[in-house]
Amino acid sequence: MQESQQMLGLIKRTIIHKDHHILVALYKSLVRPHLEYCCSAWSPRYVKDKECLEKVQHRFTRLFKDLRDLDYISRLDRLGLWTLEERRNRADLIEVFKLCKGHTLLPLDRFFQLDTERGTRGHSLKICKPCCHNNIRKYFFSVRVIDRLNSLSEDIIQSSSINMFKRHLQKVRERRMRFSMD
Repeated sequence: MQESQQMLGLIKRTIIHKDHHILVALYKSLVRPHLEYCCSAWSPRYVKDKECLEKVQHRFTRLFKDLRDLDYISRLDRLGLWTLEERRNRADLIEVFKLCKGHTLLPLDRFFQLDTERGTRGHSLKICKPCCHNNIRKYFFSVRVIDRLNSLSEDIIQSSSINMFKRHLQKVRERRMRFSMD
């Protein structure tokens, strides 16, 4: 997190021409990778930790003088950005999609158990949600992503490629604003 703050400070100090496209491109390539590195493994569970990460992006959106009078979500929409929480949840769904389609070396059954008993509702890759007796387990990757994945439609799950799956997720987000939020 400190690295992302430092990179954001570097951009603020060194870039004179504050064009939206240039600053967003710099933010996406220099700052956001520090905030999202390996996020499927370490995704924060506490609100204070999520807010701490989000403050970096919030600080970035405040660089634009013409957007300062808008609230944070409106600034993100104007800049074409998602909240970091939405991006983490999207990354989780993409990882599960890769597991389901065999695009990783790990087998799907190592993390998930397919729900074969309930064939009337949902899609063909519906996953059983295990009972969690403590809060720690509830926030593991293999549990936290299940409800969001099971709520997707069959045509999204049956996407032919990862890029197609990403486009479908974008459409879902546009229809159901903040779909990817906890």
